[in-house]
Order: sequence, then C-alpha cells, then structure tokens
Amino acid sequence: MSDQIKLTKLANCAGCGAKVGAGVLAKLLDGLKVRSDPNLLVGFDKSDDASVYKVTDDLALVQTVDFFPPIADDPYTFGAIAATNALSDVYAMGGEPKLALNIMAVPKDLPKEAVHQILRGGYEKAYEAGAIITGGHSILDDEPKYGLAVTGFVHPDRVLTNSGAKEGDVLFLTKPLGIGILTTAAKADLVSQETMAYAVGLMTTLNKSARDAMVKYRVHACTDVTGFALLGHACEMAQGSDAEIHIDTDAIDLIPEALEFARIGILPEGMYRNRNFAEAYVDPGEVELAKQDMLYDPQTSGGLLIAVHPDDADSLYEELKGTVPSAQKIGTVKKYSGGKRIYLH
Repeated sequence: MSDQIKLTKLANCAGCGAKVGAGVLAKLLDGLKVRSDPNLLVGFDKSDDASVYKVTDDLALVQTVDFFPPIADDPYTFGAIAATNALSDVYAMGGEPKLALNIMAVPKDLPKEAVHQILRGGYEKAYEAGAIITGGHSILDDEPKYGLAVTGFVHPDRVLTNSGAKEGDVLFLTKPLGIGILTTAAKADLVSQETMAYAVGLMTTLNKSARDAMVKYRVHACTDVTGFALLGHACEMAQGSDAEIHIDTDAIDLIPEALEFARIGILPEGMYRNRNFAEAYVDPGEVELAKQDMLYDPQTSGGLLIAVHPDDADSLYEELKGTVPSAQKIGTVKKYSGGKRIYLH
C-alpha cells in the first residue's frame, strides 16, 4: 500500500536539493553555441527560469522543465509538490501555464498504487493552475523522480526575466525560507508534525496569486527562489541586471524551527554548494552565520523574488499581503558600485 511507502528513503537527495550547483552548471554550459533566432526572447544562456519564444506580436510561449527525487514520503504529496515547483517557473516569467507533460522515473518494484498517487498529485496541481497534462514519459530507475515539462503563454512585451531590475526597485519575497533545512532534518525524524505540515502547505501553494498580483504593476524583474537559494537567485538577478542588491535580513520570514536546526549545524548539502557559488559576491556584514546559512538554503517550490518600481511598491505589498503565504519587503536594488553584488544588513 502507498501509505507504507517511505519515498524519501529511496532517494539520496530531496527535492531541489538534488539540483546541480549553479557554479558547476555554468561550467557545463560554457562554450555551448546558442542558435540565433530573433524570436527567441529568452534562452538558456540567460540563466533564467524558462525559455520564451515569440510566436506572434501578441503571443509568446514559455517553456520549462523541472523534476526531482522525493521530498515527501507520501506519494500524492510528492507529486503535488513536484508539479507546483515545475509550474512556478512559468509564473516567474509572468506567464500562465497551459500544457504540461509528465516526467517520471520509477523503481520496478514501486507499488502501482504509489505511482498512481504521484501522478494524481501532479494532475490535481496542474488543473488548479489551469493547465492540462497531455501525456509524458516514464523510465525505470532505482530512485524515483517526478516532475513536469510545462508550456505557458505570455504577451511578448510583458515577459519578466531575472535580469531587468533597475536602480531604486523594491524587492519582495512571497514565501518563508527554511524548506531545505527542514526536509534534511525530517530524514532523521527531528521535525515536529506541525512544522512539517506547514512546510508541505508552503510547497504545495502555487505562485499563481503572486503572479496575478505582480503583473498589475511595474515589475522589472522576477525569479522564483528554488534550488540556488535566495542568495544564489538574487546573485543571478544582480549580475544580470548589472546592479547590486541590499537585503534587510530582519525583514525575511525564516521558519523558526529551521533556524534552530541551522544554529546546531543541521544543513543540507545543497546549502554548501550554494554558498560556494555565491559567497564571493556577498558582503555578509554582521549577520549571524545561521541566518546566512538559511539564505543559502535550497528551497523546493519557493516563493517569487520580485523587483518592482518604488512608486508601485506599497500597492503591490498591500495586494500580496492578502494572497501569498508571506509577503516580505526584503530589500532594494542600487547602482552597482564595483564591489560585491549583494549586501546583507
């Protein structure tokens, strides 16, 4: 029976913690020739969340793919989290998901009911997003994995990238941090049931409401905070925008139990990969080490990091407060001064 399966025991890594580090990924992609096409608005060379291809003057396709090993023992929950995470990349580009394909790897002895529940979790989240799963591909593997390839629509003039932040922009984050630490601690049964239920609720909350709110305002850049952590994704935004980002760490919603684990050194391997990639660009100031670690913590199905025009910041904040898990005004974008890219305060 699926309720007897402990999926996380079948995987070496959990969720977006399995992601190849940003530094390693950059080396793997280095030297690959990017085909020139005037209709390709965003490609893999941009370190962005998804590709965008212009079809007509009024329509562009947003395409992304995301899958990972189990981050929850319950098959249905795992499927729902994986789908929510995959759909998020389309929302981060300002798009609306429309079509999706399953990507699945299953051990040959995994019970049929467990496989069915993984797929059901994915289907129900896709339908909640207004997308249709039309098929997919599956293979046999010793370690289960699941996710989606997603196609969405966006107006070509309204595409949001992670590289458009402007001097003076205000930064918002729409979910708390600490998921990677909690899922690591959960493998040793250290996390309280209440906190784990809260974490699952966050990971299965679509970023649709955040997207629907932000597209009403002058948002200049957006990315979702996932495997590269807040500081890894913020670093990509700062570099791509040729700007520097100042973050008020006291304004960030850190899950309390995760912070406790960070203070005693219970940290995921992905945190160290993210730190190795981004710390050269970060001035940590006097911020406590455990809090720094949480900003390097890989998130699964994390929130959106949004850079908005300062004149629209208050209105966007008021709208986000009623629609997202945690509306946080966490910092500002400033002109690059030639030093570090990110300053923690």
